[in-house]
Formats: sequence, C-alpha cells, structure tokens
Amino acid sequence: MLSETRGPSGADRFPIAHPGRHWVALEDGRVECLICPRHCRVPEGQRGLCFVRGVQDGAMVLTTYGRSSGFCVDPIEKKPLNHFLPGTPVLSFGTAGCNLTCKFCQNWEISKARAWERLNANAPPARIVAAAEDLGCRSVAFTYNDPVIFLEYAADTARLCRERDLKAVAVTAGYITPEARADFFRHMDAANVDLKAFTEGFYHQLSTAHLAPVLDTLRYLVHETDVWVEITTLLIPTKNDSDTELKALSDWIAETLGPDVPLHFSAFHPDHKMRDLPPTPPATLRRAREIARAAGLHHVYTGNVHDADGGSTYCAGCGTRVIERDWYELGAWRLDDTGHCLSCGTRLAGVFEGPPGTWGRRRQPVRL
Repeated sequence: MLSETRGPSGADRFPIAHPGRHWVALEDGRVECLICPRHCRVPEGQRGLCFVRGVQDGAMVLTTYGRSSGFCVDPIEKKPLNHFLPGTPVLSFGTAGCNLTCKFCQNWEISKARAWERLNANAPPARIVAAAEDLGCRSVAFTYNDPVIFLEYAADTARLCRERDLKAVAVTAGYITPEARADFFRHMDAANVDLKAFTEGFYHQLSTAHLAPVLDTLRYLVHETDVWVEITTLLIPTKNDSDTELKALSDWIAETLGPDVPLHFSAFHPDHKMRDLPPTPPATLRRAREIARAAGLHHVYTGNVHDADGGSTYCAGCGTRVIERDWYELGAWRLDDTGHCLSCGTRLAGVFEGPPGTWGRRRQPVRL
C-alpha cells in the first residue's frame, strides 16, 4: 500500500516521483501540464485532475511509474482490435486515474481510483516485456485506464517492446495535446481510439472534455503515422445513438480517415453515475452498423453482444467472410498469410503476420 509523506517544507512528497515530460513552470510557482488539453495548472505538492501527475520540487512528476493495477493475458480482439494480429494473446495492464470524467465509465473502479488504492504490482518496463515474452504474447496493451496519463511509463515500455520484437497497443480516448502525442505514439504499433460521440455537447456534459482534440488525434494517427487504428463508440440510449449522429460520425470517418478504418459499436450497461438508463438493445447496434456500412465503411463491428455477423470480417472486394468470429473465438479463415482474400485476392486492411493465432477467448490473470 502506497502512502504519501511530508517533506521538510510540509508539502506532500509522493512515494513515486518519476520525472515527467511535457510541462512548463509558471511565474506564479505552479506547473502547467502539457499532456492533455486540460492544461492543469498544479501547485507544489498537488496533483492534476487525472490524479497521477503531480508537482514535486517545482517539476511535474508521474506518481504511478512502474506500478500497475493488474495484468491479464487477453485475446487481442478484446481491445478491440480485429485487424491486428488476429487470434494472438496480448499482455494487458493499466495503472489508475483518468484525464476524463465520463459519467458512464464502464471501468470506473480503476479509472476513478486514487493511485494508492489500486496500485500494487511492481512492474518496471523491462519486467513487463520479459513477462510478455515468457507468456508467449505477441504484444503488450496499455489499457483499463487511459495510458495518455502515464505517458512516460507507456512510452518507455513500448520502446522496449519494439527492441524485443513485441508490438505495443494503446487503448485510449485520444485526449492528448499535439505537443505530447508524437512522444506517446512514437513506439506504438496499434491503437483503439474511443470516439465517445460526435457532438461537442456530449463531450462537454458527460465527460467534461471536447470533441475536437479527439478528432485531431485520429487525423494525426491515420495520416501522419504508421500506427494501425481502430475506433470504438459506446452507444448510450438517448445520448449518442440517433440516426443523425450515427450518420454524421460514419460520414466523417469515411471521408476524413478512409473507409478501411474499422469501427466498433459497443453496448452500454448502466454503471458509475449513469445507472438510470437501460442497457443498449442489440437492435441499436445492428442499426448503427447498417448506417455506417451505408456510409461506405468497409468494416463495422458490434461489441458486448453475441452477434456472429456483426463480429465477423468481410472482404471489401468480393464480400466473402474472411474471418469468422464467435465472441473472441476465431472460426473459418479465408486469408493467406499476408492478409489477402483467398477468393478475390483483395488485401484486407490491417496487420497480418502469418497464420492466425489460436489463443481464443481465454482470459488469464497474471501476477508479476
């Protein structure tokens, strides 16, 4: 259990204080964090909204470096990534805290936790990479809470992954500044970006954030990096599931990012501060998928429900089902080792290296 101490001046001393990146000292003695668009201005001994970035001795520090809220080997499809090394296992972990305040958070026990309440595993980057190798994983995922807020920890781990021929995966809301995003994504190989809605009102009212920075992150990733990108939108009844909004979101992806960027629509369940709404009906997910496909998107998926059609992958050239899925379990496979359709030769957009993995739907908790 972590506990804070007091320094000679009486200010809080953080038990972990890894040097932070992307900050500037202000004339009034505070430090401005440049990691995310909130630009928190933090006094000595205090923390920003994310609760894991604080100020000690006049500098920004990360208070969760080398500590995790837990590890698990997951199927890569759980991230969700359907076009990135299908069927392979990924070592997943997170820390604590978040830079958004989503009332509908589906993982709030971690994302809203105080750092010392959740962090137990002592896991420096080298130990994580070694564990991933020992467990036979093809990649490491930074997930459960948003890795943007533990940028230094995630970036250092991703760099070591690349040195050891492992892939690095970021599961993120994409709420990051232009100053920090190149540093964060430099060694990432894939990202699932949570596009929570397509209206500023939703972001402002339900996440106390803004839509534009997320769209900027998506443009940057797709057009200025080699990171493989998939998008997830959690559909919340009456909040972001209207036909008008779903068409606008789908049109933007098709026109701005391109029709081959996969889009996942997932089902909401009542949680955190939004327990007064019903779960998303499966019919809503199917309707959203139809709207997105009509807008020209080639690969649209439904998540958190059992839907064999909405979970499978189809060739953009001839319509053949090239990857059959039952939840996270792969079935019939009609691609060659480089991702080309066996029926027509069209290459499926994504990252494919040899035959599919056989990890299946297993979820294996891990102690480091």
